[in-house]
Amino acid sequence: MSFKCVIVTPEQQVLDETVTEAIIPAHDGLIGIETNRAPLLVKLGIGQLRVDIASKGSKHFLIEGGVAQMKDNLLTILTQKAVPATEIDAQSAKAELAEAQARRITDEKSFEDRQAAIQRSMTKQQLAGKS
Repeated sequence: MSFKCVIVTPEQQVLDETVTEAIIPAHDGLIGIETNRAPLLVKLGIGQLRVDIASKGSKHFLIEGGVAQMKDNLLTILTQKAVPATEIDAQSAKAELAEAQARRITDEKSFEDRQAAIQRSMTKQQLAGKS
């Protein structure tokens, strides 16, 4: 069985496919979504989104915040950024991680920004090369 998955950013609709499963990066951990799931509204964090498309295999994305709603077999993901794994470069991700780890912390905001940059670059490294 399958359900519809739509991913939208402020710039474009990134995905509109029928999928069999999705693993979304909620703000507090990963959540698996399957057909006929109970309604859900969740805040997203920075992390890897995986959608399994019946005839095409899996697609992976870097997601940066937003919200996801599952209702009536429609998963809608509204996010600031959804980068396909095929567009992520491992060397750039490694350099970004080194830069993020070297950032100086001066207050709570700079700490939160540093942690988000580290999470983003680590996710990019995990996704680099996935299709």
